Amino acid sequence: MKRHLFTIGLIASFVLSAFAHYSGLFSATVQFAISCLSIIFVAGFLGKATESVAHYAGQRLGGFLNATFGNAAELIIAIFLVKDGLFDIVKASITGSIIGNLLLVLGLSLFVGGLKYKEQHFNVKLASHNGSLMLLAVIALLIPAAFAKSLTTSETMNLSILVAVILIIAYLLWLLFSMVTHKNELSDEAIEHGEPQWSKGMSILFLFLATVMVAVQSEWLVSTLEVFSHQFGLSELFVGAFLIAIVGNAAEHSAAILLARKNKIGAAVEIAVGSSLQIALFVAPVLVIISLIFGKTMDMVFTTFELVAIGVAAIIAKSISQDGSTNWYEGVLLLVVYIILGIAFYLV
Repeated sequence: MKRHLFTIGLIASFVLSAFAHYSGLFSATVQFAISCLSIIFVAGFLGKATESVAHYAGQRLGGFLNATFGNAAELIIAIFLVKDGLFDIVKASITGSIIGNLLLVLGLSLFVGGLKYKEQHFNVKLASHNGSLMLLAVIALLIPAAFAKSLTTSETMNLSILVAVILIIAYLLWLLFSMVTHKNELSDEAIEHGEPQWSKGMSILFLFLATVMVAVQSEWLVSTLEVFSHQFGLSELFVGAFLIAIVGNAAEHSAAILLARKNKIGAAVEIAVGSSLQIALFVAPVLVIISLIFGKTMDMVFTTFELVAIGVAAIIAKSISQDGSTNWYEGVLLLVVYIILGIAFYLV
């Protein structure tokens, strides 16, 4: 019954969003709201398709697919923003994705899981490596901003491109390290996927279809952003860091919380932290490279507010997860930091 209701909601919201976009009968605000609703359904569809493919691909490759396709919404939205030259919103959405996963998704997962289980445990070595990688991301984002004032625009762009390439290489080496050379040391308890919803062929087909739907819906969403933000007096920083990030992270939100509720906190932590790592070390650098194709190079100079938010999120997430055990109050701490940052971003 639930599956049928979800399918009806997915189709109805997507068709309604298409009608709102092309008919011109709705205001930008209504179009934005409908697009957000639709992309949440599409993100859920993408998450289900990814989980089904992961069942056939195996735990390690499945985890990588979950992280990759779970971030598809953010990446595709950001590509359209880059195409339109809206670099400030792109950087804000990158910031929002990182802090959203580290604080909101991880916080809710620890809180919900902790309400049912007094203490939950996961791989300590993996937690340690994840913390170090997040600090690497903070350092890589901090350096271009720190040196930007002493460099020319051309030099800043060159530095951004070089940093982007180095981060992509570092991320690919991390995949080699975690999935090949040290996969046994970093593995957690086996994840029971249960019976997949679809066959292998249908799972791959639906994964492709969901990705296409995300791409189309993302373009419709981006087309309403400027008017929506001006109408309500919202800054690009707040829209990118919170509204777009929350909508784009819909699939991760539900998946991580459900896994934590099933006492699979290792998988929930991997979804939240792993997704943040992919955004910081791969998606953000890739967007810099992609911007070269559109002839409008995006630098990696983030604002002080964004750097502070990412740094704070990385530090507290590393502090809480480094011992390999969690409880509901640690989830509350992460959510408190997220709320405080949200208020600050709204007032900027």
